[in-house]
Order: sequence, then C-alpha cells, then structure tokens
Amino acid sequence: MPDTSETKKISKLPARLRFLQETLSYRQPDQALTCIETHMSWVFLIGNSVFKMKKPVRFPFLDFSTVKAREFYCREEVRLNARLAPGVYLGLMALQLVNGNLILVPEAQLSGTGETLDWLVVMRRLPAQRMLHQLVIDNAVSASEIDGLIEILSHFYRFARVAEITPDDYLSRFAHQQTLAREILLRPQFDLRGAALVVNRFDLILSQGAGRLRNRVLKRRVLEGHGDLRPEHVCLLQPPLVIDCLEFNLQMRQVDPFDEIAFLSLECAMLADETGAEMKTAWIGERLAAGLATALDEKVDPALLHLYMAHRAILRARLAMAHLLDPQPRTPEKWHPLAQRYLDRALRSMHHFNAAMHSDSP
Repeated sequence: MPDTSETKKISKLPARLRFLQETLSYRQPDQALTCIETHMSWVFLIGNSVFKMKKPVRFPFLDFSTVKAREFYCREEVRLNARLAPGVYLGLMALQLVNGNLILVPEAQLSGTGETLDWLVVMRRLPAQRMLHQLVIDNAVSASEIDGLIEILSHFYRFARVAEITPDDYLSRFAHQQTLAREILLRPQFDLRGAALVVNRFDLILSQGAGRLRNRVLKRRVLEGHGDLRPEHVCLLQPPLVIDCLEFNLQMRQVDPFDEIAFLSLECAMLADETGAEMKTAWIGERLAAGLATALDEKVDPALLHLYMAHRAILRARLAMAHLLDPQPRTPEKWHPLAQRYLDRALRSMHHFNAAMHSDSP
C-alpha cells in the first residue's frame, strides 16, 4: 500500500498539473507538448490531440468547484459542441489515482478500481493556420470561405431552440451587464480613459434601441446559439467548424444570431486594428451580416448590429480588466491597453448606431 500522506500529495492539484505536463502521461513521448492556461481551463496540446481540464473555480456565471460539476460540464461541452464541430470533440478521459500513481484512462476503459480525481475533454487538434484569427492576421480570408461559414451558421440558427424569455427578460440582461460594467470599469485604480463616457452613453443607446431588442424576442429570434463566437473558435476547413461554445451557462448561449455575428465582426476588427489590416478585412463583418440575413430571410438592421457591437465591446473591456482582480493575474500588462481599445471601439460603434438611427428617421 502506498503511504497515505504521499497519496494525498500526489492527488493535489499541483501534482496533477505536473503530471499533465509530461509527454509520457499521454503515451506520446516523442511528441512536443504545449500547455495553455486560460481563465477557466488548462489546455494540453500534443500530437494530433487536445486535452482540456477545467479549473476548480467558481464565478457568478459558472461553478466548476467540484469534481462532479466539472464532469457534468465536460459532458455538456462534448454534447453542445457536436452541433457546430462534429467529429472534433471525441469524449472524456478520467484522471485517476491507481495504486498511488496518476494515470489517464479513456472513459470506455474505466474499471472502477481507481479514484477519479478529475475529468478532461479530448479533442481532435485543428490546423492552427486555418483558424480564422490567424487568417485575419495573415490577410488570407477569402469570400468563399466566409460564405461557407455563413452556410454552416445559418443552418445552425434555423434549427436552434428558441429561448423562452420575455422582452423584459432580454432587456434586463443588458441592464445587468451595464451594472457589472460600471462596477469594474469605473474603478478609480484602473484609470480607464473615457470609461464613464462609454458606459453612460450606452445607457442612452439601450433606451433608444429598446424597441429593436424587444422586437427580436417577439419575433422569436433569440435562440440557443454558440455564445462565444470569436475568430479563434472558427476553423475555415471545408466545411468550416466552430468550437468552444459556452457550455457552462444557458443564459449566455441565448442570443440573437446577429448579436453573435456582431461579436465575430468586432473581434475580426480588433485583430485588424492590432495588425494594421483593418481596411483589408472590414468586408468580413458586412458579408457575414448580409449573408446571414439573406439565409434567414431577414433584413440587415445596421442600428441593431452597432448596438450589439458596442455592447460586446464594453463586455470585453470589462472581462479584460476583471483579470486584474485575480490574486495572481496572468500577463497583467496586457489587460489595461486591451480594455482601452475595446472602449474606443465601443464609442465608434455607438457613433455608427446614432448615424443609423438618424438615417431611419422620417
């Protein structure tokens, strides 16, 4: 029998992470292993495989604090991502303690003799050079590839479950996000230029656009979508694949498809800002919106798109600054400049909203 104190030491999180950063743990000793830490997970890339373990964290919008919860959300991640990434999410693997040793065991091979300490999602690794964010940086996105993405997304949205919410529920979600934005972005120690102006001006935008938001619910256009449609989650293969939906919060997946498209357009624009390629990639958002509108038999509403884009920019600024509230924030020098860029983008989107509203006036 292994020593009990030694067994307890091996089962603790630091020991688990050390184990998962060894190529032998995956029985691929000749492959390079890369570990990526995100706000909510550790991701291990080796060979043609990806292994993702959720952090034991709890936030107001998710709870991964127990093994049971992490197992549940690993299963949800596999189930939900099968919608837009078939064949990518391969299943679960248990991190077990057996006879005092850590081992990874595919779920189908579990025997019941070991203690399961955690669960990992297993994925097929996608080609990095075909991810949309890399293609935007390289200025290598083609119209036909965006059209392929539109086809996949429009089919997804046509069959997505309608969110059973009221117009007041929908509006209250935006109001709640504004409360959170004020609490984080207006902290004096963050000294974000123009933060108060952005948040206050968006209150007015929400008031002016409330009828448009209500109408989306009344028309049953708020659906159970992806929830986090960013360029780094889009792989432009044939057909395209979209990974990493928000598995942990149904409300955050209940979105207007044009909100998701506005978010994707915003993130492409932010990438283009960073690389100086904005004028070469501005067409992406326009083509996405127009193509989706045609596929869903709708009309593009520029004011609504700019409202959604401003909302997403403020949300992203807030999430950036929230990293600095962690006890040991990762890359602390990154978040203030990034949040400032999102706030600047929010102001630009609100200007476009006002212009679109003015053009709609009789």
